[in-house]
Amino acid sequence: MYQDEKLVCEDCGAEFVFTAGEQEFYAEKGLVNKPKRCPECRKARRKNNRRHRKMYDAVCSKCGAQTQVPFKPIPGKEVFCKDCFTKEQETQEQTAE
Repeated sequence: MYQDEKLVCEDCGAEFVFTAGEQEFYAEKGLVNKPKRCPECRKARRKNNRRHRKMYDAVCSKCGAQTQVPFKPIPGKEVFCKDCFTKEQETQEQTAE
């Protein structure tokens, strides 16, 4: 049903392939527009957008370290520093197996 399609990146002008698998994924997610940027430019754009996020000061619920998070902490709700968040994710993955 889907076939690989060559597209041109709107940012750098490079040709890239919009694969049949990617098209199927887009369709499953209800995305109707084709990508306008090549994978490298999409990655750079996401990275750049992350740098401009507003960060909020918080205290890690697990280790008590000062940290910053990309959301406004809600009193009474747990907030983790990056290290504790990673450990918590690993613990949850192990218990899910």
